[in-house]
Amino acid sequence: MSEERVAEGSMPEGSMPEGSMPEGSMPEGSMPVKRDLTVANFAEKLSTATHATGPLCLGVDPSSQLLDSWGIDDCVDGLRRFCDRSLEAFVGTVGVIKAQVAFFERFGARGIEVLESFIQTARGSGVFVIADAKRSDIASSAEGYAQGWLDDDSPLCSDALTVVAYMGLGALSPIIDKSVSGGKGVFVVVRSSNPEGRSIQEATGTDGVSVEDRLLAEIAAFNGKIGLELGPLGAVVGATLKPSNFELSQLKGVFLVPGIGAQGATFKDVEALFKSAPTGSVLPVVARSVLAEGPDVERLRAAAERARDEAIERLT
Repeated sequence: MSEERVAEGSMPEGSMPEGSMPEGSMPEGSMPVKRDLTVANFAEKLSTATHATGPLCLGVDPSSQLLDSWGIDDCVDGLRRFCDRSLEAFVGTVGVIKAQVAFFERFGARGIEVLESFIQTARGSGVFVIADAKRSDIASSAEGYAQGWLDDDSPLCSDALTVVAYMGLGALSPIIDKSVSGGKGVFVVVRSSNPEGRSIQEATGTDGVSVEDRLLAEIAAFNGKIGLELGPLGAVVGATLKPSNFELSQLKGVFLVPGIGAQGATFKDVEALFKSAPTGSVLPVVARSVLAEGPDVERLRAAAERARDEAIERLT
């Protein structure tokens, strides 16, 4: 990984291909940026979480298929057992856990209750928790998502939230503003690892700039105004993809990188794709390749340790 650091609060000249950041492309409502300096920022919290264990995010995806492979009943009690074993295996082994919210929501209110307990226990144990909920909406609805997932008084409060910007990055201002004021993070799905997303994400405007590169440029512009080495807006970029035209070193945010293991990518692929990104700005995600070792806690922990050690070797 590159050790290069960008000067605080600036966007270097030549950081984007010509025409990729048109004037006025940042939607109204996202500025000015106000940050409470008494609150530890997102990057500081993430750095603290990964300092001892390395740059790895462990995805917790309690699907029907996974519970069945563990010999656990696909019910709320089974979900709770899965979470208990996951926490036993991963707390102290990895610093970041990503909870796939959909697999909790499928059980309704009782599943959400398990998710609340899982998030609170993990965060109480010092784990940095990302709620992988991929929320998206406008105005008061976006504010509701912000309160539900990023407000300290919410039982679902997490350290970061995944979102989708199909209605425009500016529409997510209530969520983004909450992240800034509370020292939380927001990961915007930009370049997903699923092939179905390519036709939309690679589509270009009249200026020849793709949707994904324009969105990356808007994220970079926002983070640049925060005045921190790494801002609260991150990007989800799949490890299975080839580089786009956007210079990844200029994001001034954290990359959340799925696609490793079961989807075919390796840590070597992550190292190559993000070779220009500053050290500490890339957070690879592993899930099924580790969870397949369950339900035995020791086997789960050992699989997480192997992934963690390779992430350290490749990305630090």
